[in-house]
Amino acid sequence: MSAKNLDRHNRWRSKTIAFRMSPQEADILDSNVRISGLTKQDYLCARALQQQITVVGNPRVYKALRNELAAVLDELKRIEAGNAVHDNLLDRIDQINTTLYGMKGRKDGI
Repeated sequence: MSAKNLDRHNRWRSKTIAFRMSPQEADILDSNVRISGLTKQDYLCARALQQQITVVGNPRVYKALRNELAAVLDELKRIEAGNAVHDNLLDRIDQINTTLYGMKGRKDGI
């Protein structure tokens, strides 16, 4: 059995929650977690509890945003070559835009 953990509000995290996702859903989740700067656990808890996610700019977040934008650029180049558009491209662009816009408004952001 895993050890109990205290969260940042000094609460014991002793319950385990698990669910299944498709590989495509997992990719989208991983992308959103990377650009949030949070751990996957903290991201999922915040989303499940409908709490606002605040992204604080740090080198890891900037690197994740750079990599996500590079992936979007590759996808746009693929589309320009006459291939079909994947459904999650606009969602990915919207998530990156939301993150960058939110960071711009912060004093410690971009």
